Amino acid sequence: MRAVQVSTLQGPEALTVVDIDEPTGDGVVIDVRAAGVAFPDALLSRGLYQYKPELPFVPGSEVAGTVRSAPEGSGFTAGDRVAALTGFGGGMAEVAVVTPDLVFALPDAVSFEAGAGLLFNDLTVHFALRQRGRLAQGETVLVHGAGGGIGTSTLRLAPALGASRVIAVVSSEGKAEIARAAGASDVVMLDGWKDTVKELTGGRGVDIVIDPVGGDRFTDSIRSLAPGGRLVVIGFTGGDIPTVKVNRLLLSNVEVVGAGWGAWWMSRPGYTATQWAELEPLFASGELSAPEPVVYSLEDAGDAIASLENRTATGKVVVSLA
Repeated sequence: MRAVQVSTLQGPEALTVVDIDEPTGDGVVIDVRAAGVAFPDALLSRGLYQYKPELPFVPGSEVAGTVRSAPEGSGFTAGDRVAALTGFGGGMAEVAVVTPDLVFALPDAVSFEAGAGLLFNDLTVHFALRQRGRLAQGETVLVHGAGGGIGTSTLRLAPALGASRVIAVVSSEGKAEIARAAGASDVVMLDGWKDTVKELTGGRGVDIVIDPVGGDRFTDSIRSLAPGGRLVVIGFTGGDIPTVKVNRLLLSNVEVVGAGWGAWWMSRPGYTATQWAELEPLFASGELSAPEPVVYSLEDAGDAIASLENRTATGKVVVSLA
């Protein structure tokens, strides 16, 4: 089968497309039509992620395609349309073998390209909003990096989960258009964003900040919280890991919480299934829109991963194997 391979830790530009043996083992065998791209793929390609697979390896943590075969009792049969989580790799290949509890029925209304971009971001954001952020009906959510994958996922999911207003913070007019298309109630440019948000909320602030960026905007995110607000930390695509002076939390009665979705579901069997049980009907009915990803060919997978590393990506990025 054809697959993208990391054979040296020299970054996305060093990725190659190779012919390798199909994977073996027990599980649901999937003929992959598209594979999602996530920020950890860039870190893995340089050996900078906490998980360090043995070289060479195939990157990619999420796929969409059709079932070739499935174990009895798995709930899947040949021909089923599915999306799946492959763990820390193996997704960017023509065939994947996945444990049944990480395979999810893909509604007919969702394309394979969109399906490949659903799980990693949408389940992360669902966890961040529902589990860690404790989103309540009618609350206001602000998201940084709103033109990226986590950002656009937040803009799509937050209203479906009860938010009455979603404020997008972006760094360019191009990303502002992406954020508006994803459902932002308000779009704020990065320069001077804190003061603009204060004006938009009448000085009250926002109930939840979703932050996949980190860096120097972190303290202003705390200052932008309403009393009882929650700043949910998802990642640090900005590079710098910020620190917090806890007196700010005390004085304003606000919280900073982490949202490490992977660590959460790996220690709680069945958790992802409960997430999908809430989201799948929303996709099937059209109440929740699927992402409209930027699609690269398999041969351009290195460029796809690089677009996340250099922050030129807009929305979700996927690699097509069709």
